[in-house]
Amino acid sequence: MTDGRTDGPRRESGAAAGFGRYQVIEGIMSPVSDSYGKKGLVSARHRVAMARLALETSDWIRVDPWESQQDTWTETVKVLRHHYNEALRTFQSKEFTRNKHPTESSTGDSLSCQQPVIPELKLLCGADFLQTFKTPNLWKEEDIKEIVGKFGLVCISRAGSDPSQLIQESDLLSKFQHNIFLVREWIQNEVSATQIRSALCRGLSVKYLIPDSVIAYIAQHNVYTAESERRNQGHLLQPLRLKTQQ
Repeated sequence: MTDGRTDGPRRESGAAAGFGRYQVIEGIMSPVSDSYGKKGLVSARHRVAMARLALETSDWIRVDPWESQQDTWTETVKVLRHHYNEALRTFQSKEFTRNKHPTESSTGDSLSCQQPVIPELKLLCGADFLQTFKTPNLWKEEDIKEIVGKFGLVCISRAGSDPSQLIQESDLLSKFQHNIFLVREWIQNEVSATQIRSALCRGLSVKYLIPDSVIAYIAQHNVYTAESERRNQGHLLQPLRLKTQQ
């Protein structure tokens, strides 16, 4: 669940690429609900549509609108639980069908001789995402524990962030560091969603920074404007708002 967000979607991967330890089933991009309260957050229907256009050429990443369709903001841990339960249900259904109707070809499957495995779900994020765990009132400690301990993280390197140091400085993260996979991108892409929105508001070209189909959608629907960038201005993010109300 990203950062590397387009106005707040999170990314989860069906199984993380842990240096040959996992077989990746799929990647899920889950746009956040409108009620999240982030400054400049445009309507979920636009964010879902743009994400789908951006992923048209992907054969393993899909957009799931469930989170964006909720009436209220949904905590990250609850989104992970939802997608994990869905993945588990799908997996068990396929296992049941395969066991009920075995085929000769299945005996040649490289996985057929192994014990059945249970799918895992890991939260994919930028390394700077770890810094948000230190933001007062933003996260519940029990949620961090479940996210990192039960599910796990795959952190993509980001300029200016040292995830190894952040892990060592946190008793909780260091306890579960075996479940945090650090991925270093040798060719780093530091394109900022904030900078792209700012350029669009100023009428500047963003060609080659985002897919042409997304650029066309933005122009057709006039998605990013000076007015849209002021949306939720001065508002607290929903998790912080809920914390202050307690």
